[in-house]
Amino acid sequence: MDELSRMRHEYLAGSLNETEMAPNPFDEFKVWLETAIASGLSEPNAMTVASATPDGRPSARVVLLKELNEKGFVFYTNYMSRKGQELLANPFTAAVFDWHEIERQVRIEGIAEKVEDEESDAYFNVRPNDAKIGAWASPQSRIVRGREELEELEKRYANQFSGSEIPRPPHWGGFLIRPTMIEFWQGRPNRMHDRMAYYKGDKGWNMQRLAP
Repeated sequence: MDELSRMRHEYLAGSLNETEMAPNPFDEFKVWLETAIASGLSEPNAMTVASATPDGRPSARVVLLKELNEKGFVFYTNYMSRKGQELLANPFTAAVFDWHEIERQVRIEGIAEKVEDEESDAYFNVRPNDAKIGAWASPQSRIVRGREELEELEKRYANQFSGSEIPRPPHWGGFLIRPTMIEFWQGRPNRMHDRMAYYKGDKGWNMQRLAP
């Protein structure tokens, strides 16, 4: 693995200027997300979400952003999963959008909270039926005997809901990340990257440039 130490990529795609950044980070993020989508990236709505136990033991995984509104960033999961249980016990969280192909990333820090049941119902109802069955069938994050157990559970719930409307499981729904900080990172030559961070204050958002 000696080649790891020799791996280098020079970032030349763009730069960030304070005067060109939107006053509201949500507006800036929408522009960045639209750029990522237009660039043809695979799943540009993928973000790494970190959680931690109350005593500070962290874990992280990739989930999909499914809504962006004036409150924050929404994704959906099994509330009984490891991330679900950790976020319910310790709502402090962080998320990262890594768009390396366009030499950009966005970092988010904030507080996670359950979305309203009506919002979770609305999203669940537009999912494909196979995905709805999967939400019932998977005991997410728990140890299973093997793939056969998962397939048995999938078949059981497919039979149970055959020919009928599939309701949202009570243990499945959305989390909203209410950001307190959003950082926009643009790769620059010589590792002198541009970093613009928005901090949530009592009277709105304040933007600061950070050293790379």
